[in-house]
Amino acid sequence: MPEPLPEHQAKPRWFDRRDFGAGFGLLSRLPFGGPGRGGPEAMARACWTWPLVGLAVTLPGLALGVLALRLGLPAGWAAALVLMVQAALTGGLHEDGLADTFDGMEGGRSRERRLEIMRDSRIGSFGALALLLVTLARWSALVVLLPLDPWSVLAVAALSRAAMAVLMAALPPARADGLSRGAGQPGGGDALRSGLVALAVAVVFPGNPVALILATAAVLLALALRARARLGGQTGDILGAAQQLTEAICLGVLAAGLAKADI
Repeated sequence: MPEPLPEHQAKPRWFDRRDFGAGFGLLSRLPFGGPGRGGPEAMARACWTWPLVGLAVTLPGLALGVLALRLGLPAGWAAALVLMVQAALTGGLHEDGLADTFDGMEGGRSRERRLEIMRDSRIGSFGALALLLVTLARWSALVVLLPLDPWSVLAVAALSRAAMAVLMAALPPARADGLSRGAGQPGGGDALRSGLVALAVAVVFPGNPVALILATAAVLLALALRARARLGGQTGDILGAAQQLTEAICLGVLAAGLAKADI
């Protein structure tokens, strides 16, 4: 007799309010539950809530940035406020993953050494450069977007979290332990739900949904190929890097569209 599938794969549910506790507990510091509720499998099943977590951790900083502009502060200050509030509400989770990813994938000579580097809490040259340049790219795009079309940033917040769910479903865990392994692997239906939620947000807060989806797909494809070649799969750090890189590229796409429209 074959072993029964885990609950989140055997009986996919389109809505379970307990998923909010797992999703918010995993990706934010907001007091809405914890990742352990419902067991490790709950974290994978809850990936459909990740775009909503993206909204929750982005909206306060975005509102503060818009208010700062209304009070006469420069756009650069407003953009910095958005990034600071985001980092505070996530605990810098995705930024840490970005830095660890570049340190490990670009600094190690073997798969085992790359994974070892990624687990090291210290930051190296590759990680520091990646963190600096990606944050600068996000800040630069926000400087353009905040005065002209600030709410389209919410679409990017949702899509970049759905990107994590898609990548987690597409690649196997690279480690035999760790957060990503312990969370289980979302099924195709789980990732599809996450993508549909993000798409709905992108329609409600439109910038250029088609361009954003294409940009997200391009980032995911490039990162997935690189992670499979260098690590053999994904880790929690890879998922964080996916969020940061997708956000940076998508914000740049929106900013470029606004700049082109002004010409």
